[in-house]
Amino acid sequence: MMTHAVIVIFLEFFAWGLLTTPMLTVLHETFQQHEFLMNGLIQGVKGFLSFLSAPLIGALSDVWGRKSFLLMTVFFTCAPIPFMRLSPWWYFALISVSGAFSVTFSVIFAYVADITEEHERSTAYGLVSATFAASLVTSPAIGAFLSHRFGDSLVVLVATVIAVLDIAFVFFLVPESLPDKIRASGFSWQQADPFHSLRRVGQNPTVLLISVTVFLSYLPEAGQYSSFFLYLKQVIHFTPASIAAFIAMVGILSIIAQTVLLSVLMRSIGNKKTVLLGLCFQIVQLTWYGVGSQHWMVWAAGTIVALSSITFPAVSALVSYCASADQQGVVQGMITGIRGLCNGLGPALYGFIFFLFDVELSDTDPEPQTPQTETPLVPGPPFLIGACLVLVAIFVAIFIPENHKLSDDRSPKSTTVATTLAPHANRPDSYASTCLS
Repeated sequence: MMTHAVIVIFLEFFAWGLLTTPMLTVLHETFQQHEFLMNGLIQGVKGFLSFLSAPLIGALSDVWGRKSFLLMTVFFTCAPIPFMRLSPWWYFALISVSGAFSVTFSVIFAYVADITEEHERSTAYGLVSATFAASLVTSPAIGAFLSHRFGDSLVVLVATVIAVLDIAFVFFLVPESLPDKIRASGFSWQQADPFHSLRRVGQNPTVLLISVTVFLSYLPEAGQYSSFFLYLKQVIHFTPASIAAFIAMVGILSIIAQTVLLSVLMRSIGNKKTVLLGLCFQIVQLTWYGVGSQHWMVWAAGTIVALSSITFPAVSALVSYCASADQQGVVQGMITGIRGLCNGLGPALYGFIFFLFDVELSDTDPEPQTPQTETPLVPGPPFLIGACLVLVAIFVAIFIPENHKLSDDRSPKSTTVATTLAPHANRPDSYASTCLS
């Protein structure tokens, strides 16, 4: 069943990867001024809705099973694709509201946790993340080629067909991963309230440290994803072919890092040290992006991006270890919710910083501009600020305890939190309850 999870992720993100070039075009045509800021606003609404919905969908999947919610998330995530050519305004509106259901990773990671043993999860999560990278190895280049030769309409059609195939695959071929006998026996609205989770997360130091680490490390990553293609084109002066090649290189190296390297590191240095190492790589690549003004510097930083991609699957494995079988959806939903919040805040943060430093990213002319004679000392200020945030994340992650279980928490406070947030999982051997506090 691991194959099913991999195929679902690959098809969904391959379809969206095809739209990289058409997305820039339709954004420019729809919002002729301030398109970068509008993109940040759209992604911000989508990210905030994802933050609100992820715990609810995760908790419900613990009770009713994964397949129906996987089908729902894939359907609504892909629903905006055909509207890119039918009605751009509806397309951007649907992208915004689709955030309420765009939590496929949350359900997939819970699905993977259902079908793997605890010691296998870090490798399995790495495989899922590597599949995401693999979907982006060729899809942007294919989309750019088809757009240049046949127009954006064909690209949108191909992406729509792939999205429909993904939905059909989930409906007809993906089996349910959560047996009835280990499903959660009840549902609490407190589990589905993202603000309640944020308020109560501080009551368990381990969960607080993990959550802060995820927030500080993913916030700059989300901002980077929202602006990086335009940054390469307008500031570093990459050609469209160079951008496609760059994405392919990073994707291939990320696959290797998230499969072979991640597995070796998890066995040799453990989960926590793997997370710390990934964060160190992230600081290096963000710093290099911030100060690098030459093509070779960006290409070199791209190799570090691939190495830093081990962070999220390692964190997901760390979170999974603390949850019982009937709580995987909730804990993964919590992490996905934090990432969703970052997906909202990150693009806005990067856009605001670019605006403050008077870096223009809104030009989408087909040919790159001629490089200026004088290159700014710091061409990418948001990346340097992002590196500072990741540095703080490293200091926080250092204090995450290793092999921490609920049985280690003996205080009445811990027991109260466990009973309140996970009444159906307050067994002495279950650490899931404190994860949800």
